[in-house]
Amino acid sequence: MSTRGRKSKRGLAGWMWRLLLLALVWLVGVAAYIVWVGQRDDAARADAIIVLGAAAYDAKPSPVFEERIRHGIDLYKRGMAPTLIFTGGYGGSGARFSESQVARRYALRQGVPEKAILIESLSRNTHENLRQASLLMQQHNLHSVIIVSDPLHMARALRISRGLGVRAVGSPTPTSRFRTFATRWRFLLQEVYFFHRDRLPR
Repeated sequence: MSTRGRKSKRGLAGWMWRLLLLALVWLVGVAAYIVWVGQRDDAARADAIIVLGAAAYDAKPSPVFEERIRHGIDLYKRGMAPTLIFTGGYGGSGARFSESQVARRYALRQGVPEKAILIESLSRNTHENLRQASLLMQQHNLHSVIIVSDPLHMARALRISRGLGVRAVGSPTPTSRFRTFATRWRFLLQEVYFFHRDRLPR
């Protein structure tokens, strides 16, 4: 191979390494942003509190969902908003209760009055959770919300809310069931993936 050819190959390899390094820096930056947003609790007085759905086992919320429900109820009892909006549809064809129905039952047992609770039972993911919640907001003349979810989920939830025109602040659960390094790492990788996927044309 000629000297010129070898130089050309080395130059291309150098550019490839630079691009790889740039991509790595970008991904680390996105991950750091997701973690940073998840550490902020910006709860302020609002018209409603939206609790994003998670898995439920028949009439019982999963540990992850229970943390979200409990935090939403705590915000309500602290007077941060007069209305709780629970989101989440049916987990499977055999499910007796939707996620939002499970959350409402839980809240009623904790002394939240029925008139303070709104639910939607159609959604199956975060986008749909927030889209259905925004429709409920329009129907009940609600304009500002506090969104409750897990810390690493908060950046995406707020980004989707902005896209829907919802005036929202985040209040991540102070504790998370994603406690081990492995589960938190997987959750973070998933959110980094969704950060980019959500920007693709639908």
